[in-house]
Formats: sequence, C-alpha cells, structure tokens
Amino acid sequence: MADSWDFLTKTPTERTATNYPLRGELGFVQRDGKNLERWQHKPTAHGDARIWFYVDGQDVFLEQVHTHHPNATKT
Repeated sequence: MADSWDFLTKTPTERTATNYPLRGELGFVQRDGKNLERWQHKPTAHGDARIWFYVDGQDVFLEQVHTHHPNATKT
C-alpha cells in the first residue's frame, strides 16, 4: 500500500497498466457541480484489489477501495 500511496500522491493521473480512468457510466463522478474523471488504481499488477478515486485540483479523493475485482467493471 505504501507504493500506491506514493503513486497517488505524486502522479495520480499518470496512465499506466495499473492506473487508468474508468470508462462508460463509471468514468465520471459529480462533485460540487463538477464532472470529474474517475480513475482506477490496481495496487498490484496481478491482484484483484482496486482503488477508485478522482482528482479535483491538487486533491486526490479516494472514493472506493475494493479487495476483489468490483462487479461493476466486470463485463
């Protein structure tokens, strides 16, 4: 989790194989009248855990933490 903390506090919107925006209706979150892009971070490349977050200015908001692959993104 320390690696995830470092990544999310330094480069939260860097697109990588383990950090990317969600798509479709999950791709955005409304906050204070703003439409903000929702991201997904995988703490490990091979694990099922996911962290959903969005960025507003310099602030990173953790929205959901899943210990398993979330059903909402399974297709």
